[in-house]
Amino acid sequence: MKLGIYIQVPFCQTKCTYCNFHTGVFSRALYDPYVNAVCRELSEHAALCRAVGIELHADSLEADTVYIGGGTPSLLEPAALARIVEEVPSAFGGAAHEITLEADPETVTPEKAAAWRAAGINRISLGVQSFHDAELKAAGRMHRRADVFSAERTLRDAGFANLSFDLIAGLPHQNSESWSGSLTELLALRPEHVSVYMLEIDEGSRLGREVLLGGARYGAAAVPGDDDIASFYELACERLAAAGYEHYEISNWALPGFRSQHNLKYWRREPYLGFGAGAHSFNGRERWANAHDPAAYVAAIETGRLPIEQRERLSPQQALEEELFLGREITRTRNFSEQTAIAIDAEVKKIVTTAMKRSEKILKQNMAKLHGLANALLEREILDSDEIDKVLRGEELPPAERRTNGQDEQNEARKNPSEQAVKVKPEPAAAAGSSIPKPKKIQ
Repeated sequence: MKLGIYIQVPFCQTKCTYCNFHTGVFSRALYDPYVNAVCRELSEHAALCRAVGIELHADSLEADTVYIGGGTPSLLEPAALARIVEEVPSAFGGAAHEITLEADPETVTPEKAAAWRAAGINRISLGVQSFHDAELKAAGRMHRRADVFSAERTLRDAGFANLSFDLIAGLPHQNSESWSGSLTELLALRPEHVSVYMLEIDEGSRLGREVLLGGARYGAAAVPGDDDIASFYELACERLAAAGYEHYEISNWALPGFRSQHNLKYWRREPYLGFGAGAHSFNGRERWANAHDPAAYVAAIETGRLPIEQRERLSPQQALEEELFLGREITRTRNFSEQTAIAIDAEVKKIVTTAMKRSEKILKQNMAKLHGLANALLEREILDSDEIDKVLRGEELPPAERRTNGQDEQNEARKNPSEQAVKVKPEPAAAAGSSIPKPKKIQ
């Protein structure tokens, strides 16, 4: 079974104002012990998981993608990154065909770029965010516009033929003119892959808290409104499509042949294992996450213990809700009738796209629709168009006997293949709630 490997490096030079990840500024004295711990977690993953009740059939698992994210993993010495990359095939066998490193533009040097390529890294995800210095400064970014052009040229000269650029729609001081300008400059450099993320306003970031409080620090008063951010997203859709990019996920575009194979695993609900502080793992039926504090993570690994901080077994309804939310076409894995599946796939795509283009309030409202739809599907399996409309309007369907399309005998054959490769010991009770991933780089 092929799976993805995610390596979390939580170290940053500074904390961006909009960041709500478990990352931060730490002493460089922690870097080497942290890398040692990650390598040990990789090499001893089966035993560490078994000790907490998670059985991994390591002999049948091979890593075909590796994603090193953060944080700013490009802060690590190239030799440290090379150690991590080398440890993956030793732990899992096989050869990863896609190995991605997240990097900030100002950290890219010719020496580092050459060392990354020599280590086998073949894809760089560059945290551009904007091509306007005023927006970058307000967001607390360390780089400036000129650094993006310098980093791109350095990476191309080093032989990287697969670059991904991130942009954020909704930064303080951003307007339609500056957003259009950022898109123009990005398209001039023509990276193979583009991610556009909409600014998240929540309690998890300094900027988010300030906006919610109605304050002005961190440029909070200059954050564009929801309608403006939605128009930025729509313009990105138009411009990227016109330039030949395929819109294959809500936040991601790629030139033909350059879709992120690792990120697709998240959207397809395929198995992945995360290593490092705060890293998440998924086996098809259960999710778990390591402790997010780097020092606590290192201390636990050094004593031979996996510091699981979160753990959740998914109910059938939670699993179906995730499939719907993530835009996974249910015709591939469920035994619903073709007519029902096609109708639902079309409605879900509209719901999710609208939600992600609008506010958190709209997202919650639309998630409630998906919850009702999943419940109705599990009860009936066949829904006609009138019934789908009623469910999406929040109306209850009248009691009815369970209807199927005569394909129940195919259920076992259509199980998520990840469940056949990764086994989990039963828990006393299923965890409540569902942690549906947001459409951005996981972790």
